Amino acid sequence: MKNKRTELQVSAISNGTVIDHISSENTFRVFQILNLDQAKNQVYVGTNLDSKKLGKKGIIKISGRFFKPDEINKIALAAPQATLIEIRDYVISKKEKIVLPKTVEKVVKCYNPKCVTNHQQIPTRFNIVKDHHGVTKLACHYCEKTMVQEDIIFV
Repeated sequence: MKNKRTELQVSAISNGTVIDHISSENTFRVFQILNLDQAKNQVYVGTNLDSKKLGKKGIIKISGRFFKPDEINKIALAAPQATLIEIRDYVISKKEKIVLPKTVEKVVKCYNPKCVTNHQQIPTRFNIVKDHHGVTKLACHYCEKTMVQEDIIFV
């Protein structure tokens, strides 16, 4: 076969955002927390793609959408090694590695059922901390319970 195709090209987006370098196991989690299943614009999701940096990675391309700070914080919690790339008129206008903030507000639910935020109209607030093994955890500002990434429930 002379004309055998070994690659498929995904069309470029004219305006929108690319989330690159998502760990493969978190690709669909990022998709879910951003509610991309309800998107009206074109969304491309690739997972288990070869990556020099991660071995395997995920990528999400969203046409016509740019993310607000609280959405970027959600991405940072689910995929802290990700890169956010904004495209305007087919040109990269902004490219930056996602940075975990020091605190997050109103994006994560406290997993402690006794926490005041689960019983009153008080917005959640967490400090991002690293334990002595370098594992990222969220410490509730109110009840001081800490949780790991696997325990995070996004609001």
